[in-house]
Amino acid sequence: MNILKNSNHTKVLWLIAISTFLRTFLAATLELGNDEVYYRLYALYPDWSHFDHPPMVGLVIQLFSLNMLFQGELALRFGSVIIGALNILLMFRIGARIKDEKTGFYASLLYAASLYGSLISGVFILPDTPQGLFWLLAIYIMVTTLPAGPDQRGAGKKMLLLGLVLGLGMLSKYTTIFLWLGIILYTGLFRREWFRHPAIYAAAVISFISILPVIIWNFQNDFISFTFHSERVDATDTGINFNYFLREVIGEWLYNNPVNVALILTALILITGWKLELKKAYQALLVLSSMPLIITFLIISLFRETLPHWSAPAYVNLLFLAAALLSQLRLRKANGILVASVGFTLVIVIAGYIQIQYGMITFEKAPEYHRLGKNDPSVDMYGYRQAGQVFSKIVARDIANGEMPEQSVLFGDNWFPLANYDYYAARPAGIHAMGIADLDHLHKYAWINQKLGGFYLGMDGYYISDSRYYRIPQSSLSRYFELTEAIDTIQIYRNNEIVKRVFVWRLINMKKLPEDPFRKIK
Repeated sequence: MNILKNSNHTKVLWLIAISTFLRTFLAATLELGNDEVYYRLYALYPDWSHFDHPPMVGLVIQLFSLNMLFQGELALRFGSVIIGALNILLMFRIGARIKDEKTGFYASLLYAASLYGSLISGVFILPDTPQGLFWLLAIYIMVTTLPAGPDQRGAGKKMLLLGLVLGLGMLSKYTTIFLWLGIILYTGLFRREWFRHPAIYAAAVISFISILPVIIWNFQNDFISFTFHSERVDATDTGINFNYFLREVIGEWLYNNPVNVALILTALILITGWKLELKKAYQALLVLSSMPLIITFLIISLFRETLPHWSAPAYVNLLFLAAALLSQLRLRKANGILVASVGFTLVIVIAGYIQIQYGMITFEKAPEYHRLGKNDPSVDMYGYRQAGQVFSKIVARDIANGEMPEQSVLFGDNWFPLANYDYYAARPAGIHAMGIADLDHLHKYAWINQKLGGFYLGMDGYYISDSRYYRIPQSSLSRYFELTEAIDTIQIYRNNEIVKRVFVWRLINMKKLPEDPFRKIK
């Protein structure tokens, strides 16, 4: 069959092409965000697991950058661009499977119109990038396998494949395990015969084997990654904070697109009256595989700060309900809703891009010289290139003048913004970056220190801070060095206006070795 003869197929192909072009442009022109420069370290220093997350995002960066042969922004983000295109296609295939191709096209368009689908996991390189791919692959296998029961042809093989895909998803981000909870809930309520079939237990074993390297790594490191995440959501010592909850709710609406969320809520209401034109088996499966994750983080947000993208994969499941609802509306009304959905995200993305690159909105300026830009969040993704270019000249000058040795390093006392200046300043200058702090502040840098041979007496290096997050080395690092001296201030310009200042210090002659950040887990 010629795919171009089918209008819905054609629309999806155009959607993928346009979306990929726009996301490629963003990936190539925006500076890397705080988390992205950090996850680059997963690819530079691969391991079975890492302090913050499992290893999959690092593997994706390695694959699409040709094992770090190319390290520009587009190369590091290229996996997100390609996976984002595949996800749009998977949305179409799943929607077409559960209802029809019109539903599939609506689902793919709603996904592309969400900030989570198009930007967070489709441009930025984060653990959400590979998780999104394996999440949708799992949903596709689930809708083609679970409702039909274990007696269908090839059901056992599909279930085994599902176990592998879920394992790969958990190697991307731990929250993928919530899909296993959805499987248990659905089969327990509607398809209990699956519990008499060995394939579901074999699938669970495959998932466990898939993440066994992560478990072993954590065992060797005092389960530090699991402890880190448990502390992020632990509410035992906190009271209810409705501000956290409100921020989570608003964030979920914004990240997943308010139009999309309104459609989802409408579809859920219709489900209660059996008025949504979609097979009840699919309705139940999609709801049960999404609501546990959403409810969990809404409850946690009553006590602790949460991030809206943590629950975003669950909203992807519910987009199929929204797409099914659109498919039963009149075409003109459905098109109007889709235009509003796409328009919302386009406005946000365009406005955000213009603000980051050109600073059209002026934020209140801090009166202190060293705090310029502290109220402007858009400079979090701006100015590092400029700073890095000047810093490289500083390092070259110091080495040429004999003021610093060639083996100098960039020191930092927190993974952020050390990772930013590691990528944009230390890398172009040809020096390494190392962290001096406890494990909670160093994260991956604690292991990188070991890879680089650790510290030694007499070491020299640099320290960088900026006016957005100003810190001086005297507060945390000066006790380790004979001399700490400020040497340069780099002015960051945007639209011919100084929007941020970057300060550079020299740290001369390490006189005392830093404490071992692993001392608590040994």
